[in-house]
Amino acid sequence: MNLNMSSAESLVAQIQGLSGNLADLTQLRNYLKQSDDSLHLESTRLAPLLNELDPSLHSLGYLYILEACTSCPIAKEQANEFVLLVARFMNVCAAEQIRLASDKFISLCKRFKDQVMLLEDPMRGVAPMLAALRKLQTSTEQLTTLHPDFLLLCLLSKCYKTGLSILEDDIFEVDQPRDLFLYCYYGGMICIGQKQFRKALELLHNVVTAPMPIISAIAVEAYKKYILVSLIHLGQFSTSLPKYTSSAAQRNLKNFSQPYIELVISYSNGKVSELEMCVQTNKDKFETDKNLGLVKQVVSSMYKRNIQRLTQTYLTLSLQDIANTVQLSSPKEAEMHVLQMIQEGEIYATINQKDGMVRFLEDPEQYKTCEMIERIDSSIQRIMMLSKKLTTMNEVMSCDPSYLGKVGRERQRFDFDDFDTVPSKFNI
Repeated sequence: MNLNMSSAESLVAQIQGLSGNLADLTQLRNYLKQSDDSLHLESTRLAPLLNELDPSLHSLGYLYILEACTSCPIAKEQANEFVLLVARFMNVCAAEQIRLASDKFISLCKRFKDQVMLLEDPMRGVAPMLAALRKLQTSTEQLTTLHPDFLLLCLLSKCYKTGLSILEDDIFEVDQPRDLFLYCYYGGMICIGQKQFRKALELLHNVVTAPMPIISAIAVEAYKKYILVSLIHLGQFSTSLPKYTSSAAQRNLKNFSQPYIELVISYSNGKVSELEMCVQTNKDKFETDKNLGLVKQVVSSMYKRNIQRLTQTYLTLSLQDIANTVQLSSPKEAEMHVLQMIQEGEIYATINQKDGMVRFLEDPEQYKTCEMIERIDSSIQRIMMLSKKLTTMNEVMSCDPSYLGKVGRERQRFDFDDFDTVPSKFNI
């Protein structure tokens, strides 16, 4: 297709006339597929056609033309115009149309992400990318290839709360394994930024234990953060990974994370001086990994763990004694730690500032308020839903031809192995 006046008018007419229903859209998609190479050849002359189309009504045709227009390298002075144009399309396009050319839409969105990063303004990409991935999803259970890009923009722009909005979804459908690795890794970092350490542990655990034929850089970096968050949130870390972890991860993760394993050993001794010495020894490595901030939180958490141990032994204790026992510099610093732990619900205590005494209390929660009953009921409902979902997935998997074929091959192999163990006098 050489783009003269008549062919351009014909293209616009086809798009306008075939954007009304699914049958027409299927016909339009086939037409645009046949014209795709020609559109890219004429990419520099297509921009005026966009003015004749409504991106909300003619989304499929608009997508093909816009993707072709932006397929060439974008000059720096045109980057801002590109971002505005694509962001508007991502916000207003019709989901049912762009899903007919999902590869084109993904390609356009990734170019958009690259441009906002080149402009060093990732916040501009957050809202449009969220709109785009929601339109690309067929359900909230689907992980799209745009999820990691969206979370990366949230991280770079520190829009952590916006990133959390998609991390609340339960994911059951994954197209590309790499997308899951990045989604869980970036998601874990966002949860760390919001101090939601329990959720961060869950996501980082998924990266570390996911099937992998060879060790990946993402898994190594996730493992390092997994160690640090475990120490902060749980006060301990086990170097033994679950049995379902891949052999590649079992063999190699510790070898790539020796300073962090040393930190675990120092932490388990419960002595702040040893822990700080370990941090100082490996400071350059922690800084290179951009984990020094988390490491400092690990040190701070040891003070909290040591204070929590005191609550199991004493009913009352002076701030001076607390400072001496947990190796804090002064009673004032001990008071600050205790107050913070009371506010965060990590201990239950009262401070008598007049005589500098702390009285440790029992957990006041009786588990009989309406709010607590609602929380328990909500948790039960969620567990029932997940159980039902897992049962359904198990039934689907048990009927999958590739799965049955693999099981059949393995069963046949074991049958032959059993046959080989029969006494020789029965061998034929």
